[in-house]
Amino acid sequence: MRHKNLKIVNRDISWLSFNARVLQEATDPTVPLIERIRFVGIFSRNRDEFFRVRVATLQKMLKLGKQSREMIGENPNEIVKEIQAIALEQQTILEQIYRKKIEELKQANIFLVNEKQLNVNQKKFVQNYFLEKVMPYLFPIMVNEDTKFPYLRDKSSYLFVRLKKAKSKLAKYSIIELPTHVMSRFLVLPEEKGRKFVMLLDDVIRFGLDDIFYMFDYDEVNSHMIKITRDAEMEIEYDLSKSLVEKISKGLKGRKVGHIVRFTYDENMPKEMMDYICKKMRISKVNNLVAGGRYHNFKDFTDFPDLGKPELLYKKNEPIIHPAFNYERSLFKVVKEKDILLHFPYHSYSHILDFLREASIDEDVVSIQLTLYRAAKISSVLNSLLNAIKNGKLVTVVVELQARFDEEANINWATKLQEEGARVIYGVPGLKVHSKLFLITRKEGTKTACYAHIGTGNFNEQTARIYSDFSLLTANPKITDEVRHLFDFYADNLHSYRYKNLLVAPFFMRKRIVQLINQETINAKAKKPAYIYLKMNSLVDSEMIQKLYEASNAGVKVKLIIRGICSLQPGKKGMSQNIEILSIVDKFLEHGRLFIFANGGEEKMYISSADWMIRNFDYRSEAAVPILDEDIKNQLRKIFEIQFADNTKARIIENNQINFYRKNTLKKSRAQIDTYTYLKTLVKAKK
Repeated sequence: MRHKNLKIVNRDISWLSFNARVLQEATDPTVPLIERIRFVGIFSRNRDEFFRVRVATLQKMLKLGKQSREMIGENPNEIVKEIQAIALEQQTILEQIYRKKIEELKQANIFLVNEKQLNVNQKKFVQNYFLEKVMPYLFPIMVNEDTKFPYLRDKSSYLFVRLKKAKSKLAKYSIIELPTHVMSRFLVLPEEKGRKFVMLLDDVIRFGLDDIFYMFDYDEVNSHMIKITRDAEMEIEYDLSKSLVEKISKGLKGRKVGHIVRFTYDENMPKEMMDYICKKMRISKVNNLVAGGRYHNFKDFTDFPDLGKPELLYKKNEPIIHPAFNYERSLFKVVKEKDILLHFPYHSYSHILDFLREASIDEDVVSIQLTLYRAAKISSVLNSLLNAIKNGKLVTVVVELQARFDEEANINWATKLQEEGARVIYGVPGLKVHSKLFLITRKEGTKTACYAHIGTGNFNEQTARIYSDFSLLTANPKITDEVRHLFDFYADNLHSYRYKNLLVAPFFMRKRIVQLINQETINAKAKKPAYIYLKMNSLVDSEMIQKLYEASNAGVKVKLIIRGICSLQPGKKGMSQNIEILSIVDKFLEHGRLFIFANGGEEKMYISSADWMIRNFDYRSEAAVPILDEDIKNQLRKIFEIQFADNTKARIIENNQINFYRKNTLKKSRAQIDTYTYLKTLVKAKK
């Protein structure tokens, strides 16, 4: 284990440890079988993005020499080597897990079959499917010594095919892209005697190779999977004559041809084929190659078919209707009376959609303002705004064009909104707008009232089903006035305001949180109640980590729930002995951010869109909202307690990155189940 003598754990090594926790879910026998298979897909998808972004960045730093070490405080060459070693180890584990899942599927009467394992009836079925559905989307590219090797797309899988006569040294080579962008990776075959059969698209194509290459004379065919991962970091040129949309659009084109950071191949590929393709692609055999099995792009396994077997899937809980939303009166009246906390996916996301829908048709609503970072492909949120425009409302949408991997979708939404008459603001120069806000302005008698949303998750009704997030709806002027000022800043970047309640990055959040931590340190030294409870996705910022170390040494009790990257080392005597850290990986992706400070007995509590990373504090527009309602404070404190009591899906974060499960034999606690049960009891208590 590296960094034993350092106070900060490298963020990339910590991230790999997080993804190992995801892979652990694929081995947990208490997780339903098909869900375990889907966790294999989640692990693979996470890893792809990690290589496309983080590893690509580190490889660029290698070219800077000593300057790169000064920039990040470590030797990027050593980090890349360690990443490669861990990645190869995890790849071996992944292959082992996959083989075990195949056997477990057999025990459930589900069989993954390849092109050589089909019976007569199955061959007829696959033949028809291949000719009618698959072959029209196959466009093989022939490769020879005289031709330039074809461009291979990032994230796609390819069959690398060799055709030859048995006794000849001459061979023909071809590349075939799997058309997973237009069809499923999985073909479900007809059931036989209660047995289910699934075939991967890869093997369907292998089955049909003779139909593809019938015109060639060969009697020996080899086909092996290959996959590349490209650098996905966009280079945004600073040409003042071009709009941000033009720059992003050009950056997207550049991403598609980014340099190769990883080449994954079937380890059973003959040496002759391997040498040939490496030479043609000019791939280094030192740093970029990852040996894999027969199949790649396990990310597709996130969509493994359910096969009509609900017992092999998580039971779906009915979303809770918040007790304040009885739909017998205007939702504006509900929020006017009392702040509302929604906790997704436990609460129904329809509450957000209904609030926006009502705003779009309410005659007294004047305007709606909203920040857009990621939206659903078919977005009811944005369709509500389009409807509001048609009903004469002034609609302003702050669209963040640099939301990684959603840039193109956001450009399309921005264009559509503008065409319908919305005012679209393309973020803030030099900052990513990551805050999750909307503000509704409404005429009420002779006055104007505002209603605000401040949340931790995107306005995306699809991910709200699987991401755990908080949303606050409020009409409290202490909050809504400051949200209005923040939208004023988005419209005019010269607009400045000193926020008294919201913690707003990059202007005040870092300073205010440091003050809150320092106060806990002072209170602990004065023998007053002192604790800090934090829940977030990532903790990386070195200044904040140092402040937490100082608080720990002063006697402040620090409890952290960190889902992903954690660069803080807990439990070290003389440095962090009063700090405990858990990470929960379960059915839902823990995404909410919650900050709680004892504050000498007058507890301060915030929910936020921001993790504790340099980028969130200094390079993004973020907002943390104070919880002023005592009932909501009690709810959030209870939810944190429930999460920190988890002894089923919680892993202990410690310095060796081993990911031990937290165990307690006295009483079984599983945070996500217990949270749902707790929120259900609040509904019953209101009846």
